[in-house]
Amino acid sequence: MRLLVTGGAGFIGSNFVHQTVRERPDVRVTVLDALTYAGDEASLAPVAEAVTLVRGDIADADLVDGLVADADVVVHFAAESHNDNSLTNPWPFVQTNVVGTYTLLEAVRRHSTRFHHISTDEVYGDLELDDPAKFTPETPYNPSSPYSSTKAASDLLVRAWVRSFGVQATISNCSNNYGPYQHVEKFIPRQVTNVIDGVRPKLYGSGENVRDWIHVEDHNSAVWTIIERGRIGETYLIGADGEENNKAVVELILELTGQPRDAYDLVSDRPGHDLRYAIDSSKLRTELGWEPRYPGFRDGLAATIDWYRANEAWWRPQKDATEAKYAQLGR
Repeated sequence: MRLLVTGGAGFIGSNFVHQTVRERPDVRVTVLDALTYAGDEASLAPVAEAVTLVRGDIADADLVDGLVADADVVVHFAAESHNDNSLTNPWPFVQTNVVGTYTLLEAVRRHSTRFHHISTDEVYGDLELDDPAKFTPETPYNPSSPYSSTKAASDLLVRAWVRSFGVQATISNCSNNYGPYQHVEKFIPRQVTNVIDGVRPKLYGSGENVRDWIHVEDHNSAVWTIIERGRIGETYLIGADGEENNKAVVELILELTGQPRDAYDLVSDRPGHDLRYAIDSSKLRTELGWEPRYPGFRDGLAATIDWYRANEAWWRPQKDATEAKYAQLGR
């Protein structure tokens, strides 16, 4: 199989590439990544000899066309994905998430290439904290930020290209990922690296916001399941029943690192902060037979903390600039 992975030097994409090289030696992997701040060539260093890395923009139609022409399957991870950044400057999110996805869809349409689109549960908006409901593939879209609205737009483009042009595509909407190679601007690695540096973690608002956490390896094993067994035109929700509020996550990080569970500070909440995400992944599990590999959030988080402790050389160059930006925002 000839596999093109967009955004393959980013967090989830690089883990997908590592997992593919490790578990599927018969797959030839090409990565297309713009190598912006969230994409790091160093994330692919351990597998550099096994993959081809192309630096470029997914909105570059000529470049994309040539790469798609040489691929059997395209897995589309590339996205601007940080909510805080989308509130500061929405345009890159429109350019990458909407225009970039359109460019890829036109290329796979020309070349009749199988396409899998990676999306997020944030397209569904949020749930009340005491609501027993979970997101399903039938949940109406209700995005609340420039990030989630552009991801919703990209999902709708994929659905339209399947129906209008017969593109061979599937979509997955996943809950919050954590694990190795995640940029330190994100919630869990920011708190973990702060603790490593002897800095008290910072928690938005009261910390009651709930996220449905999944280890990145579980996400990527589900993506391969969908590529191999998913029905064309279908949307599958990926989750591992990992609902935890942000306060509990910070307290568990502190516990696992030998710190008092209350050794954190509260900071002002961000605008439009969604209350709760929760994924119903029963369609993926019953129809395709997928199950997560990690037995629980605590185990996955402990492994993630160990990785950040052992890989300071990877995250250290990002840390000072990230914290300086948050300091300007008072967060």
